[in-house]
Amino acid sequence: MWTNFLIGGSLIIVGMAVHLFKWYFLISGYNTMSKEKKAKVDTKGLARLLGFYCYMNGGIFIFIGILQLFKVDISVTLAYVFLVISTIVILIKAQKYDGNIFDKEGRFVEGAGKKLILPLVIVTITLVAIIFLLFFSSRGTQINIGDKGIKIHGMYGDTYAWTSIQSVELLEEMPLVLTRTNGSALGSKLKGHFKTKPYGSVKLFVDVEKPPYILMLTVNQPVIFNLEDQGETTKAFENIKMKVKE
Repeated sequence: MWTNFLIGGSLIIVGMAVHLFKWYFLISGYNTMSKEKKAKVDTKGLARLLGFYCYMNGGIFIFIGILQLFKVDISVTLAYVFLVISTIVILIKAQKYDGNIFDKEGRFVEGAGKKLILPLVIVTITLVAIIFLLFFSSRGTQINIGDKGIKIHGMYGDTYAWTSIQSVELLEEMPLVLTRTNGSALGSKLKGHFKTKPYGSVKLFVDVEKPPYILMLTVNQPVIFNLEDQGETTKAFENIKMKVKE
């Protein structure tokens, strides 16, 4: 929830910096242009477009954060999907403000089309990667409990042998998450490596808004996870506790 406010606020601040305060150096690629090329860019129009993009996306993240604050069950995935789609649209629309690519009649400047091939390929690959990460980050935790150990599926997943698990505990409250070291934080869903208090470095597979949480102290590091609903998490905890005692 608070992550949504942070993302939304940051986007709005960046939008204001470019649009209102004319910090054009924040526009990707513009600051590295020669003076001749900068002179052909409609910076005011481009800054207005980017400002609107930031205000719109920032507002959506904040709106979802407010809904979650009032316990409305809504996924922040919608905001990320809109962010991806609006980014594609903005990248296409932004080109018309670059006089180095389009002339005043909206036609390609000779040789400019070739310059767009590499950026478009990079953007396409990046967007596909973002969609891939959003899809897998938004999925609930899935596990398999077997005779030899427990397997946590998905991003950052691993298999933990029963002999490697020193203890297991059911937590009603999440420990304080201090920082993310290598993982994804998509709204209330945290996956990967984080630093917490009081457990230090842990691996998380949790939806922080769906307690309780299973804490496994392993020989390598603590692991905290939960499942889609309270009943599934509690049942998994009982099964794991029996296996660890054997």
